[in-house]
Amino acid sequence: MAAIPAVPSLPPAAVPGDLLVRVDTPSLVLDLDAFEANLRAMQDWADRHGVSLRPHGKAHKCPEIARRQLALGARGICCQKVSEALPFVEAGIDDIHISNEVVGPAKLALLAQLARAARISVCVDNAVNLADISAAMVQAQTQIEILVEVDVGQGRCGVADAQTVLALARQAQDLPGVSFGGLQAYHGSVQHVRGHAERAAVAARAAEAAADYAEHLRSAGIVCDRITGAGTGSAEFDAASGVYTELQAGSYAFMDGDYGANDWSGPLAFRNSLFLLTTVMSVPTSDRVIVDAGLKSTTVECGLPRVADQAGLQYAAANDEHGVVRRVATSVAVESPFDAESASGGADTASGDVDLGDTLRLIPSHVDPTFNLHDSLVTYRNGVVEDVWAIAARGLSR
Repeated sequence: MAAIPAVPSLPPAAVPGDLLVRVDTPSLVLDLDAFEANLRAMQDWADRHGVSLRPHGKAHKCPEIARRQLALGARGICCQKVSEALPFVEAGIDDIHISNEVVGPAKLALLAQLARAARISVCVDNAVNLADISAAMVQAQTQIEILVEVDVGQGRCGVADAQTVLALARQAQDLPGVSFGGLQAYHGSVQHVRGHAERAAVAARAAEAAADYAEHLRSAGIVCDRITGAGTGSAEFDAASGVYTELQAGSYAFMDGDYGANDWSGPLAFRNSLFLLTTVMSVPTSDRVIVDAGLKSTTVECGLPRVADQAGLQYAAANDEHGVVRRVATSVAVESPFDAESASGGADTASGDVDLGDTLRLIPSHVDPTFNLHDSLVTYRNGVVEDVWAIAARGLSR
């Protein structure tokens, strides 16, 4: 009987020293020069205004990225789900804010175990949930910090009246296993208000609402020294507001097509550092090429990805495993103000002339869910791979 051949294992997409154009695709790739400049810009902005930076891990789900943010001075990180925090705690990151409500016995039991291993804070907007959190912490013989979430315009989670905020703060002070830490006042919609002045105005209204809630607590004798919120689109204004003490921005490290559509005419702007590397797998017509990155490699809820470095190519349609790229007149293609800031790492396609086997860099339209489709991140500098980082929290949405 013939021996059964061994099943080959999947090799890594790249190893240090590889040329970027030789990385197996589709792969998420990170331009380290642009990435590091973005990290410094946001940390410097927070430091200048005397606020803490607590970058959001949901944007990237990668412990190595969080380590680098912490090394530059970040206070800790945010995670959006309890399970998402696990790889970060395992990596030694010991100050994590769960910037969301956590409901249900299984999740609360896991939250309590995390609180035994790290400093954890969590949002609440409901008295029953707060009592359940307290019971879970007592059962696990641990402690957690409670932030009351207030609705400052997002219209999602959060308390919308000062008396309920006060009641929850007092409840957190009275219950065992929990302590009152302050407020979460995040306004997600303002992040994507396109106009700079319009974005500033919405952010100012959110900050005013947060300040009013905090003042109501202080008038009742409750200390409220922590007000966390802000994102990439509002950090410029929130840091300078005198209200927020902590910024939760995440996408700033990478940027994407949706954030690129904002007006960044103020003092704080960032460069595209994250790209989806893809290979031309078919050239069926003179005006159409097919690449190997489709819906299983990038999300499209915020629009289709864009081809970087190349005004003459437009990503026109996404199928499961295919992307349709068309050659277009340069006046038709939409260029990003950030594209020119990143050194080219793909094929030299300045003329729009691409062929079978060439690689292209795509700019994803939405960073967070695109990261969640990949197991690893290939980092490079000057077109040469430096390292491959695990996206260890991908798929952890419980």
